[in-house]
Amino acid sequence: MPNIKSAKKRVLVSKERTEANKAAKSALRTAVKKARAEGADAETIKAASIAADKAAGKGLIHKNKAARLKSQLAKKANA
Repeated sequence: MPNIKSAKKRVLVSKERTEANKAAKSALRTAVKKARAEGADAETIKAASIAADKAAGKGLIHKNKAARLKSQLAKKANA
C-alpha cells in the first residue's frame, strides 16, 4: 500500500474504474449473447448495437470491434 496521499487515491480510483469497466464490458457481452440467441427480436439486436457503440465511445472496446459486432448482428437480423 502506498504512503503518499495521491498514490493512495490513485489506487482507490483505479480499483473503482476497473470494477465499473468490468461491469460495463460484462453488460455488453450479455447484450450480444441475447442478440445472438435463437429467436432474438429486432429490438434486442438494436439494443446490442447501441451497447457496442457506447462501449466503443467509452474506450472499453476498439471502434473496429464495435463495427464488426454491429455488422455481424445486422447480418443475422437480415438472414
